[in-house]
Amino acid sequence: MNFQVTVLKILAAYPGGFAVMEDLKRDMAILATSGRDWADRTRRLAAKVPDLDIFSQGLVERMTGGWKITAEGRAVLELMEARPTALETAQVPLVEDTTTTSPAPVPPLRQPADRAKRRRERRERRREAHERARANAF
Repeated sequence: MNFQVTVLKILAAYPGGFAVMEDLKRDMAILATSGRDWADRTRRLAAKVPDLDIFSQGLVERMTGGWKITAEGRAVLELMEARPTALETAQVPLVEDTTTTSPAPVPPLRQPADRAKRRRERRERRREAHERARANAF
């Protein structure tokens, strides 16, 4: 997860762009634990502005009790979130040429029977340990 992009996104969602530190921390914690989707998204957005520094670039102001996104911060966020133009997408091939490279061999997947066997063995070991503990208790 990219911290600076996350701060910009959170602040942009608040009325007036201002959030007190407690709200900012809470929202950061929620997003940080929300899964890979958010982390991947913020990394993609951050890649569009590689030398992003929200404080030294004046994108976020520190105010008493919290932080506030500036007009420049909103502009940078819009730039990061902008969809690629037709010219940018024309430069990227839509279909990869796979004729020159051979696909890597795919390793065989474990069979469900192997997993079931391991599960049975684990269950048996737990049962035996439990029975030993009960026998030693008396």
